[in-house]
Amino acid sequence: MKNIIFDLGNVVIDINLNETYKELAKLSKDFSWEDGERLLKEKQIWTNYERGHYSDAEFRDLLRQELNISASDEEIDKAFNALLLDIDPNRIALIKRLGQKYNTYVLSNTSNIHIIEVNKILERCTGEKRLEDLFTKLFLSYEMGKAKPHTDIYEAVLAEAGLDPAETLFLDDMLPNLEGAAKVGIQVKQIIPNEFTILDMFADEE
Repeated sequence: MKNIIFDLGNVVIDINLNETYKELAKLSKDFSWEDGERLLKEKQIWTNYERGHYSDAEFRDLLRQELNISASDEEIDKAFNALLLDIDPNRIALIKRLGQKYNTYVLSNTSNIHIIEVNKILERCTGEKRLEDLFTKLFLSYEMGKAKPHTDIYEAVLAEAGLDPAETLFLDDMLPNLEGAAKVGIQVKQIIPNEFTILDMFADEE
């Protein structure tokens, strides 16, 4: 194995999606958090934002329109970022050690608003200022115009980084994303929050 690709959510940083739906519901005049979640999924607003289909401003305006929200950009961003929890400093220390032995990458379905906040959390929790300084390269869905679990995003990563899939390991917490990677020949392993983390995966790495 020469290359390791990390998902972000629940692999590098702990997340809880329900926290964002709950906070958006507090801003909404009409929707419970369950109804808001259903609407955002049905209209693929969040998904399309992570695919780079909307600017940050367009995404916020869509949330205001669809969820009947009257709130500032800062209030919307705070609610949208509520899912982002903490980063275990031990994971970052491990990633830095792995980077001395392997090519390390991030492949994440994410957005500009979230990446800005992830870097703030990274500095608060670990003292490191930029995610991109810890990895060989970041592959972020909103910049690529593609998203997991579709095979085209994995093919794009392999092509751009010049990776042999047989020498590449992909770590994600969601089975569909692992299945998508496996279809193009990448080796995969599921990370299970609170049960099997990257610290468990690489317990023997010094």
